[in-house]
Amino acid sequence: MASKAIILELLIATCVVAVLASDPSPLQDFCVADPNSMVKVNGGVCKDPKAVTADDFFFSGLHKAGNTSNPVGSRVSAVNVVQIPGLNTLGISLARVDYAPRGINPPHTHPRATEILTVLEGTLLVGFVTSNTENRLFTKVLQKGDVFVFPIGLIHFQQNIGHGHAVAVAALSSQNPGVITIANAVFGSNPDIPTDVLAKAFQTHKPIIAGIQAKF
Repeated sequence: MASKAIILELLIATCVVAVLASDPSPLQDFCVADPNSMVKVNGGVCKDPKAVTADDFFFSGLHKAGNTSNPVGSRVSAVNVVQIPGLNTLGISLARVDYAPRGINPPHTHPRATEILTVLEGTLLVGFVTSNTENRLFTKVLQKGDVFVFPIGLIHFQQNIGHGHAVAVAALSSQNPGVITIANAVFGSNPDIPTDVLAKAFQTHKPIIAGIQAKF
């Protein structure tokens, strides 16, 4: 009996963790986020349903290419709850990613979402790294129409290895998946992480770290 009780407790704990690891489930047809509300909740306060219109579930412009004239040669055009208030509580969002030739979407994580990426044009090298201590790298070359999944929270990247422009669309399992770009977070924090900390972490010298920080 004791062993059955332990198993039951473990199952309950697993279910609780699974519930806590995803966006809140809706308890009504929709809960359109009200950006003007001063109340702070985990998500968005519901707009009065009588004031909801079709425009709350609509976004236009994803057909337009993003400007990739930047140091990494890519541009992410997000469509999440900020752009579509009607996504509030629905646990889904998407993004368009444009890549210049040799451009990258640099190593980053989404703390609140799994991502599924579909290539619309071009050829991409994609990959993700598993957590410590294995840190195993999975990579794949994707062509037009190919699909790849990046598990929630894991560091991942894409690189345009073709000769022309590349485009992909990503769907994410959160209304607001968040993004932590590793280089920006480590070398561009405000205020800076002390150079001696980063020098020891990256096993290099402080002037090298200071030079990298100056780029961010």
